[in-house]
Amino acid sequence: MAFCSRLGSLLRQSSVSRGQGSMEALLNSIRCMSSTKVFVGGLSYGTDNQSLKEAFASFGDVIEARVITDRETGRSKGFGFVNFESEECANSAVSAMHGQEINGRNLRVSFANDRAPGPRRGGGYRGRGNGDGGGYGGRGYGDGGSYRGDGDYGGPDEY
Repeated sequence: MAFCSRLGSLLRQSSVSRGQGSMEALLNSIRCMSSTKVFVGGLSYGTDNQSLKEAFASFGDVIEARVITDRETGRSKGFGFVNFESEECANSAVSAMHGQEINGRNLRVSFANDRAPGPRRGGGYRGRGNGDGGGYGGRGYGDGGSYRGDGDYGGPDEY
């Protein structure tokens, strides 16, 4: 019943907005409502895949439990995802676990959102060096005085 009510609300919103991405947003919302993938935030840094799986196993068959870690250090980023066998298991886990304390931390549990389509963007060195604002994450600092990766720091030529 709640699903139908939410779907009706989304359809009314999309008929009003008729924007470029309205159909995509509608479909993404529907996918999230019928999802078996759960986001778990607020994990302690000591939580690993096995302990995350054990914490959610009482709600049904857990297909996968994954704590997201930093690529360079291997340390937990403090959040993860749990995939359940069925929507009912995921629903009961979200309802019961949101706000619960595990390892001294209050969990934030919700249905996972799909990543937006298109190229992933992130910070860090992009290696441009063609004078368009610099490498190292984007538009540079202030008035263009940033390192561009070509040996020129973007500032005045005289020191």
